[in-house]
Amino acid sequence: MRKIKYKKGRKLQPYNLEYTGIHKNKESEMQLFVYDNLDLIEYEDFKVSDLDKFINVQKTNWINIHGLNNVEWLKSIGAYFKIDNFMLADILNTTRRTKLAESQDSLFFNIKSLLPAGNSDNISVEQISFLIKDGILVSFQEKRSDFFTHIRERIRTHSGIVRTKKADYLLYILLDAIMENFYITIENEEDKVEELINLTKESADPLILERIEKHRDNFNFLKRSIIPLRDSLYDIKSIKDDNVFNAMEADNFSFFTRLHQKSLELLEQIESDMGSLESASNFFFSAQTHKMNEIMKTLTIVSAIFIPLTFIVGVYGMNFEYMPELKRHYGYQTVMGAMFLIVIGMIIYFKKRRWF
Repeated sequence: MRKIKYKKGRKLQPYNLEYTGIHKNKESEMQLFVYDNLDLIEYEDFKVSDLDKFINVQKTNWINIHGLNNVEWLKSIGAYFKIDNFMLADILNTTRRTKLAESQDSLFFNIKSLLPAGNSDNISVEQISFLIKDGILVSFQEKRSDFFTHIRERIRTHSGIVRTKKADYLLYILLDAIMENFYITIENEEDKVEELINLTKESADPLILERIEKHRDNFNFLKRSIIPLRDSLYDIKSIKDDNVFNAMEADNFSFFTRLHQKSLELLEQIESDMGSLESASNFFFSAQTHKMNEIMKTLTIVSAIFIPLTFIVGVYGMNFEYMPELKRHYGYQTVMGAMFLIVIGMIIYFKKRRWF
């Protein structure tokens, strides 16, 4: 999982715009979809100055921006859409938590997209921000990815109702696509947790405990990412009552209610998975304790068997001159036989008591 440099992020001032993410070598580019129920026009590789002639306020306009390292270019986009420095700072500063900001003519939303990082136990993190105005949705991604590929295809092929809806519905399906990544990440974590639970039953390797703690950290990170998302989605549900941002259709608020319910389901699932991890951790320590008890029991039994033997050897190791047994012809065989019978008798006694 990428470690976020919170100290650096907190030092940044709103007027000091700086990209704090790790994708600093990604080329900045822009893609525009202009569509309605009857028509679709797609633009790529164009300048900010071309937006005036491409955007059609009578239709839905989706501007998707990849790459945030070109700050001056983003400033020009911010100037075109009248985005203040506070919002631009939130777009560029990837250490900020998920938030929702509402004004009279726009709605700003940013979110963390999480996915498993290859074959490792890490989680890949990318911040995605959205700005919605009347008929216009601008999305800001740190890099080009395939989060929204199926949505682009739905727009191109006129699948579903996306072409019949406005920008607020487009925001809903984009957020829904990102939340699907949470399900993928949690499912991947659950598979690894199940593997760890099986390993704790077969092995006492300390590396298993390290992996358990790693996945516990992953679930805590998932939880910290979803809680502010849950709160922001709840705030979206209340927009229709506050009379501030009025560019969302009343029928579409139910879609955001579904997303809010999904966030609650995700949090419940994380709590359940963290309980499974806790059980795996407890089982590991119990297994370790049981193994140690078995070792101590074995050592105790061995010690108990050798105590009388050590006593006998100690007695006959004393240097007294008059010890009758030492003069007997079969004295050695008698003592060894007695020691052997003592060992056998103690083993039988321990076995009957089920001490091993």
